[in-house]
Amino acid sequence: MRIGTSATMAITQTARDMHAQGRDVISLSAGEPDFDTPEHIRLAASDAINSGATRYTAVDGIPELKSAIIDKFRRDNDLLYSADQITAAPGGKPVIFNALAVTIGTGDEVIIPAPCWVSYPDMVKLCGGTPIVVPCEASTGFKLTPTALKAAITPRTKWLILNSPSNPTGAAYTAEELRALADILRSHPEVMILCDDIYEHLVYDDFEFSTMAQAAPDLFDRTLTMNGVSKAYAMTGWRIGYGGGPKWLIDAIRKYMGQTTSNPASMCQWAAVAALNGDQSFLKGWRETYSARRDYVVTGLNALSGIRCLMPNGAFYAFADISEITLDDAAFALKLLEETGVATVPGSAFHAPGHLRLSYAAAMPELEDALERLSRFLT
Repeated sequence: MRIGTSATMAITQTARDMHAQGRDVISLSAGEPDFDTPEHIRLAASDAINSGATRYTAVDGIPELKSAIIDKFRRDNDLLYSADQITAAPGGKPVIFNALAVTIGTGDEVIIPAPCWVSYPDMVKLCGGTPIVVPCEASTGFKLTPTALKAAITPRTKWLILNSPSNPTGAAYTAEELRALADILRSHPEVMILCDDIYEHLVYDDFEFSTMAQAAPDLFDRTLTMNGVSKAYAMTGWRIGYGGGPKWLIDAIRKYMGQTTSNPASMCQWAAVAALNGDQSFLKGWRETYSARRDYVVTGLNALSGIRCLMPNGAFYAFADISEITLDDAAFALKLLEETGVATVPGSAFHAPGHLRLSYAAAMPELEDALERLSRFLT
């Protein structure tokens, strides 16, 4: 009773139901790549099944997967972890939830810059904590400033959650911006940092990705760097997330998983090994496709009367300001879906009323059709 239903999942399911009823629906609500999982990853899973790798594994990941995660962190982020500092879980969500579950309780606070992913505040509530949602305006690129961070920290603060690139805005923090936040955090050694880097490989225009433990190495022992294979490798349904952090935290998460989920699916772990260790060259082509779609969608949105939209640094979302049209974004999104078949997510779900999130992880003809329908709807 403490939490709400995920708005993105609810709207996506409504769109699925409408499609099943024969309605012409364009779903721009789900945060899911439209590409197929690469063949070498699919083959690794089938090989694992056929070789009998279908039994329980170590609670938080097979050694081969932990080794692949360690190599990934070293290769991409210049972060050095040992196996006892790595956790793998059945999805990125459990990595985040597990970390909160083993560290916070009643009255503890977690700072969450907004607009934010719908699940962060409710995860905190599920663990008995209090989400401190800090509004970040378009004037700051929807990013947390050092001044706002300093004002939000209290003696009850346990975590700061940073999502870069962001869901829903696509905003990403530069290394310099992370170091400015680190300057504030150094005065509060009791505050942990959780970096959700799930969209790390989806950045555009030569943007250089950085994560907190990389930008501020002295905060390494206070940081959980979380990632997964779902967005970068089109593996949303495979449910493999992972994280690197201090041993005491990873030990606690392992104990917690032992009494809750146990291990991620064994064959999916082997697929993730193939994803992390295998050929990464296809990512460049995917990024170029996403970038072209982004440019088309954002340009098209800004051409519509009453809509403003910043150009995102990464992820695959456009976050449109519709406040000149209406502040009731939920009613707008529902009416848009019912009358045109275009499924979006209202900004209020992300603690940013007066906005609309559109995913451009869809084929260009669908995006063209969706913008045309939106234009007619506004008219």
